[in-house]
Formats: sequence, structure tokens, C-alpha cells
Amino acid sequence: MPLPAAAQDQPASPAPAGQTSEERSSPWLLLPVVSSNPKLGTAFGGMGAFLHRFDPKSQPSLFGVTYQYTSTDSQIAGAFARTSFGADHHRIIVIGAFGYVKNDYDDYLGTGQPLKTNDDLRALATRYIYRVAGNWFVGAQSSATNYQVLGESAQDNFLLETLGIQGFKSSALGAVVMHDSRDSQDMPTGGWYLNVNNFAYREAFGGEVGFDAYRIDWRAFWRHGGGHVLALRQFNWLTDDAPSGAEAAVMLPGYKIGEYLAPHMSSFEAEERWSLHPRWGVTLFGGVAGLYGESETTVSGRDFYPTWGAGLHFVIKPRERMLVNLEYAAGIEDNRGLYLKFGYGW
Repeated sequence: MPLPAAAQDQPASPAPAGQTSEERSSPWLLLPVVSSNPKLGTAFGGMGAFLHRFDPKSQPSLFGVTYQYTSTDSQIAGAFARTSFGADHHRIIVIGAFGYVKNDYDDYLGTGQPLKTNDDLRALATRYIYRVAGNWFVGAQSSATNYQVLGESAQDNFLLETLGIQGFKSSALGAVVMHDSRDSQDMPTGGWYLNVNNFAYREAFGGEVGFDAYRIDWRAFWRHGGGHVLALRQFNWLTDDAPSGAEAAVMLPGYKIGEYLAPHMSSFEAEERWSLHPRWGVTLFGGVAGLYGESETTVSGRDFYPTWGAGLHFVIKPRERMLVNLEYAAGIEDNRGLYLKFGYGW
């Protein structure tokens, strides 16, 4: 993620044609959230957020809530804050979530066995980073999660016990090193992004398990033609001594997170974002993820998981460069999904 000037030297995003810089759009953002997946069912919900720019050189900040209810009688609710202030020298993210999730796996971990689970979820995550030089940031993050998984039937519980899948409580602290020269967090047209971070889960922090997780996320964006953008992403998720339920998962559109697990996961994605109109555009994307590392629960004979799809986006906040995106994604083994959401996937 030619590169733009340092983010702290960038002015506020220009106003669209016909709108003066003095005119202000509504600070409120209200959006429907819809997804449909053969394993998750159909989810309906919404997101409401308040937008605020603390100073002209900072990125837009968001404060919001979300809620979704699915056709499988699952419920997920959350609250979040994403802030940028002090001429974009400080960035803070806070996310809280809770819900009751009913999963229906057709082929769990490649065992050939179906599995239905009920997951009770409560989670809180925070991150603070500080701009130290140019587009480089350093900071810290924390996570606390109550993860409980139960089978819907005695057969489901037997399969969970056989595979060693157990619920657990976890608490972690970690460090973050980041580079961000993107010209926008939500609708970038140039620059590159690198985020290297870790979570150290320890019983001393109040959790029930101890293990380590590392993530390396690289993205790059090139503007070409009449406002089109080519985007690339390479993502790595590595774990050390993690319990089965906390191992790395396939993180690609069209796949259900948690159905395919291994100690390590690496993926590559490419996306072409075509601009058809100042407020309308289409996307075409593809990618592949690989699972690797030895684990007692890694029983699938497959190592690679491809994905492909297309989308249509509408810019709802031209001044702040924010959009809503409708995407269809497909993978293998009947993995597919339709999503209406805020922003691009990455």
C-alpha cells in the first residue's frame, strides 16, 4: 500500500465537484449490513456511526455501533472507535463485541464430518500507535476474549472432544510496528501499508491459556487510467503453541472463519477497482491462502484455498472518501458468500 507525501503533510480530502471546502456533509453514517452464506445463513443488521475530524491533518475518526441477526438465530453486536488526532500522530482503535453464534459446518477441518456448534462470544480489543518518523508508527495493543464453544448434540460434542476443540478465556498484550503512506484509510488510491504485530497470550494476564500469535500484513495501491486502482495484499498469520480453536484460519472472502485451521496461514490477494463514475465503481478480485504447520487438528488433505469474486461500490461520503460495498465471493467446496458492508475488505 508514484507514493504520496507523508500523511502528516496531507491536507484534508478535497471536496467533490460542486461542493465548496466550507460546506460540511452530515457527520452521521447509517448503513444496512447484509450477508448470505450457505454455512452461516443470511444475516441482516446495520451500522450507525458518528464521523469527526479532530484537525485538518488527521484522518476522519469514527465512533459507532453494529448489530446483526442471522437466519440461524445468531446475534452479534459491537461498539467501536477509530480515532486519529494530533495531526495524525496518534491513532487509537477500541472494539468491543458480544454475541451468540450458531455455526453449521458441512466438513469441519476436512474430517468429512458435519458439525454444529453454539459459540458464546465476548471480546474487547484496543490498539494505540504513535507516529515516530515520516509514515512509521509504533505502539501497543491488547485483547481479552471469552470464547466458549459447545456442540448442539452429543455427536457434535464427541467430535469436538475427539479433535481437541475447547473453549477458553484469553488475555494478551502485544507490540505494533506500522508503515502507512496511504492517502486514505477507507478508499486508498496510492501508497503502501505494512503492519507487523504480535499477541502474547498469558495466564498471568488473566487468561486460561498461554501461546503466541504473529501477523504480518502488507498492502500496496497504484492509481492508473481514469481513477482506477490496482490493490495487492500479502498477509501472514503465525501461531506458536496455540490451542486448536485459536490456530490460524483462512482469511479470504467466501470462506467461513474457523472451518479450516492450521498453525500458520499465508495468503495473497489482488483486486482491480474500476471507477465508472465519481460515486460508482466495480471490483474484480482473486486470491489464494495456504495452511501449513503440523497440528493434531489439521486433518484436511488440502493445503491451498483459492477465492475469486466481484463487487459494486457506492461512495456515500465523497469528502471523507467512504463507501458501501456489495460483493460476491466464491471459493471451493461450496464456499461462497454475498456481502453488503462498509468499505472494502482491506
